[in-house]
Amino acid sequence: MSITSIIQANPKIGILVLSFLVTLFITFISYYLTDRNLMKEIKARQKSLREDMKKYRDDPQKMLDLNKQMMADFPNQMKQSLKVSLVTLVPLIFVFNWLRTVFTGSSIASNWIWWYIVSSLVFSIGLRKLFKLD
Repeated sequence: MSITSIIQANPKIGILVLSFLVTLFITFISYYLTDRNLMKEIKARQKSLREDMKKYRDDPQKMLDLNKQMMADFPNQMKQSLKVSLVTLVPLIFVFNWLRTVFTGSSIASNWIWWYIVSSLVFSIGLRKLFKLD
């Protein structure tokens, strides 16, 4: 009995298990490739700048300066997320192509992608909290 036939026999359970495994893979990659200390520093700095922006709401020049400071962190944040995206892109292309063929003849053929999206969002929230990535 192959994995494909097991998944097709229980497509809803199969998509939940596969969604969890793919999300776990992405979370592991994110955990090991992201500089968590840098991201914590950026997050703290962004929070402080948002609080300052609330204080200086009526001062356009100060708001412009604070906005520039916030935008200065943007390249570092993008670099961290881009590393994860580049490593996971190719495996995910193969996985989604395989999933499409597996679920074509199943009872959830028309909406398997929605099952995947919702379940992966739920799993991602839990796994990110578990690995302290937020």
